[in-house]
Amino acid sequence: MTQATSPLRIRKRHRFNSRMTRIVLLISFLFLFGRFVYSAVGAWYHYQDKVQAQQSSLTIETTSPR
Repeated sequence: MTQATSPLRIRKRHRFNSRMTRIVLLISFLFLFGRFVYSAVGAWYHYQDKVQAQQSSLTIETTSPR
């Protein structure tokens, strides 16, 4: 009798493990995607500051008398 019930336990455990694996992978993907969005926004602001600083240095050079 115990041999007949053991495959059912393995199936339930396998189903639980695959479900937990999917949940962990989903959470990991969400963290990865969130970090990507965060770094992309930071890179965009850094790029904008760099362009603005470059433009302001060009205007200072062109307006300064020699």
